[in-house]
Amino acid sequence: MATCFRAPISMPTSMPASPSYSPPTRLKTLRTLNAIGKSKIPMPPFNPNDPFLSKLASVAASSPETLLKPASNPDNLPLLDIFDSPQLMATPAEIESYASSNHQRRPRRPPPDLPSLLLDGRIVYIGMPLVPAVTELVIAELMFLQWMDPKAPIYVYINSSGTTRADGETVAMETEGFAIYDALMQMKTVIHTVAIGLAIGHACLLLSAGTPGKRFMTPHAKAMIQQPRVPPIGLRPASDILIHAKEVICNRDTLVELLAKHTGNSVEKVAKVMQRSYYMGPSLAKEFGVIDKILWRGQEKLMSVREDRENGTASGVKVENRF
Repeated sequence: MATCFRAPISMPTSMPASPSYSPPTRLKTLRTLNAIGKSKIPMPPFNPNDPFLSKLASVAASSPETLLKPASNPDNLPLLDIFDSPQLMATPAEIESYASSNHQRRPRRPPPDLPSLLLDGRIVYIGMPLVPAVTELVIAELMFLQWMDPKAPIYVYINSSGTTRADGETVAMETEGFAIYDALMQMKTVIHTVAIGLAIGHACLLLSAGTPGKRFMTPHAKAMIQQPRVPPIGLRPASDILIHAKEVICNRDTLVELLAKHTGNSVEKVAKVMQRSYYMGPSLAKEFGVIDKILWRGQEKLMSVREDRENGTASGVKVENRF
């Protein structure tokens, strides 16, 4: 039987170089640092008056390995150890400690809603029909402002259709408007009323109830007075319908008297114009006594000409309707 002899295998003293082989990362870093230390690093241009950049440039030129060392204190920011006065720089732990304290800081509060922001400026905005929820909020705001400062003025902005909707349907009792009116009359401070958009019925009464000389309208706002409307009564006995009708008439008479008081007109004149819906622009409302001034300057003449055209007259001349 023949015996097969194999040649001994010699191990290479070094691995052949291959494209995929590279020295360990630590070794490469040390070689790079040695090369950087033996050569001068070209520094990019920077502001020499900046102490932070000047310090980094000098450290990078003299001992670049310092930039790669981890911070001695884990709470410190990167590169904090190379500065002479590290206590002048705030650490994340110090920032968190300062933010959690109330030192020289106002107490943190949740952001308020929009009515609260307006209330902070002593502004009460009536932007909905006078339903019970709106009446409750408006009266509460007036009482709060009176309690906060009984001498500072209150600004009431009105854009409301009163106790009815825009289409004329009754949505609340007339007493809702009287409740806000009585609250305004109890205020000891000056009340500024401003009509923006629309002021119908009891909203028009609130507009005229402001302090004399402090009642305003924007140029394109409208005011309208009308008789109280009977809400849907449904299936009720005839006697209840009669009682309700008498109450509505009583509320109408009260509304007429209050409007006559604040506008300076006679009760008969107010009752006559209230027989039908009576719309008033800023100039007509000022003439009728609902307001004292138009809020925007330089608009009185323009609005007067527009209202003359709407009423069919211009500079005392009758304008024919061609349509």
